[in-house]
Amino acid sequence: MDGFRWHSEARVFGSEGVALLRPFDVLGVCADRPVAAALEAAFGAGPFRIGAVEAPAPLAGFETLTSGSTGVPRRIARDVLSWQRSFAVNAGLFGIGPGVGVAVLGRLVQSLSLYGAVEGLSLGADVHVLDGMRPDRQRAALAVRRVQVLWASPPQVQLLVEAGGADLPDLRFVLVGGAKLDAGLRAGLAALCPAAVVREFYGAAEASFITLADDATPAHAVGRAYPGVEIGIGGPFGTEAEGRVWVRSPYLFAGYAGADAGVAEWRDGWLGLGEVGRIEAGQLVLRGRIDRMVTVAGQNAYPEAMELFLLGLRGVARAAVVPRADALRGQVLEAVVMGSGAADVLGALRAQFGPLIAPKRVHWREDWPVLPSGKVDLAAIAQGTA
Repeated sequence: MDGFRWHSEARVFGSEGVALLRPFDVLGVCADRPVAAALEAAFGAGPFRIGAVEAPAPLAGFETLTSGSTGVPRRIARDVLSWQRSFAVNAGLFGIGPGVGVAVLGRLVQSLSLYGAVEGLSLGADVHVLDGMRPDRQRAALAVRRVQVLWASPPQVQLLVEAGGADLPDLRFVLVGGAKLDAGLRAGLAALCPAAVVREFYGAAEASFITLADDATPAHAVGRAYPGVEIGIGGPFGTEAEGRVWVRSPYLFAGYAGADAGVAEWRDGWLGLGEVGRIEAGQLVLRGRIDRMVTVAGQNAYPEAMELFLLGLRGVARAAVVPRADALRGQVLEAVVMGSGAADVLGALRAQFGPLIAPKRVHWREDWPVLPSGKVDLAAIAQGTA
């Protein structure tokens, strides 16, 4: 099979709510706007990539881009089947098909939004690409168009909840990828769309879906293996108590394109990811990313766990934890937060993580830098505390 197949009943709508015409003449590499041209490239006859237009065109399959949250976005090389194999799974799980309204909030250069759009069009859905709109207008569009399935990252959900405006009673599924929802954000989402089932995916640009969380998933876990996925800890077929997360599935990427070697590692058909975790009662629990792990006084510290904890504190709306060089300990952590300032951030962190590795300082910000994907711009955050 050469490429994705546009379902005969599928339609795509842009920010204006008007069905977009397919130009039929876009091939290879293109920008993510205009939306119709970008999606035509995805359903064309040859290899494609949306974004990174200055880089060489792919020679086979297609390429997506990572979010670039810890550096320059990497190019991810894939074959069409690595995505198509999950389309039927999600059609069964979430009822995606002809006549169903599916929306994505981010730009198509982001793999989550691109996946949601391509899957919807392949299954015959009405796909609404709402990038470039203010969050309040996105929320209004979701309500007016009576969208039933929404793909979004936690930062996009946060902006949607905070925007105010109409509730979204027609939403049946909210599919969240990229990070865990904190308790406050999950409560806000439940109020916004009371009839929706929220399903969180843990995945990676290199591996697509890895786990799926449901109502029975503990708050500290990211769910059980997604259909067709095997998970190992510490190595292929690994059963260590805690270690690097490995996966084997039909959804894996082909490799990195370009000079960046990336963080994933192949071994005997298994893919080692850049995450450390463990399995508890069949549920995957993540400690944090290997490339963000910090050693403080000889102990490993994981900023992501601290960030999720901070978001559960009263008065904290945004949070990041960044390392800083220290003459005594080598490195220490500092917390950067935005909100009302009501929480005793340092005291809460010391009580939860211990005084040795807990952040030593807290910085309150009135603005919050983000990447085009909506994820926190960690480089800008760290530079702002220097």
